[in-house]
Amino acid sequence: MLRPDLRPELSPGPAVASAAAAPPALQRATGRLELAVGLRAGTTRLVLHRESGSTKARFPRPAARGPLECVLLNTAGGLAGGDQLEQRILVEDGAALLAVGQAAEKVYRSTGPDALLRTRLEVRAGGTLLWLPQETILFDGARLDRRLEVDAAADARLVLVEAVVLGRTERGERVREGRLVDRRLLRREGTLLLTDPFRLEGPIAALADRPALLGGAKAFATLLALGPGVDVALLEAVRARLVDAPARAAAGLRGPVLLARLLAADGFALRRALLPALELLLARFGVAAGVPRVWRC
Repeated sequence: MLRPDLRPELSPGPAVASAAAAPPALQRATGRLELAVGLRAGTTRLVLHRESGSTKARFPRPAARGPLECVLLNTAGGLAGGDQLEQRILVEDGAALLAVGQAAEKVYRSTGPDALLRTRLEVRAGGTLLWLPQETILFDGARLDRRLEVDAAADARLVLVEAVVLGRTERGERVREGRLVDRRLLRREGTLLLTDPFRLEGPIAALADRPALLGGAKAFATLLALGPGVDVALLEAVRARLVDAPARAAAGLRGPVLLARLLAADGFALRRALLPALELLLARFGVAAGVPRVWRC
């Protein structure tokens, strides 16, 4: 046996060195969902349902009255860097669809790449779409690039809500760094009515404290309505629901679009502030039962 001090130094071979330098291959979630609903014998029915990967849609009950209800799921359990999900939903002439998220969507810390979420909604003549995903919760270090595009006919009706929560405050979580790029585009008959970009990148905690951004809020939401019956009277009714809300809120009309913003200290306060105004809009758009049961679970 050679003395330890006489043994030659061993250097890794090319294959070993290459394997050591290569980053680990992490599993990424992908998903694609295509849905179309149409009016058949006076009732909204499912006419197309294609899904792959982690993006799913389930229909908890027949639509005997009111809109067809659809529950959207991400079976990956959340979004991480590099995940890519796509959703396309069509509401045909005269049909009505209520699409609701099964739970809050969690966006976890990324090692570098963004999680991508692309959604395209189309509502044709006389159709109604109620788009109600639950809150998106960002964790520290999360990176999310999200884009929502809506194409609506001249007499289509739309209610849309999107909410973001920066960390789970009850657990003492704080989102210090990360990236959120959020874009909403709304067109009616091909004409752009609203473009609504939002971006938080880098030191999110410091940026969120700025008065011109979130003013210290840890949760925020956009509520939007479009279609026949969206007028000054409806705006005043929504404002009345927001007056005593446990959040800072404002609502106005941007042309034919009713747009409300809410800022709250946490996700619980945001939901308490949002629900009265949302239930008012749902009732005006044919959902007398208020928010879907899955929102209250």
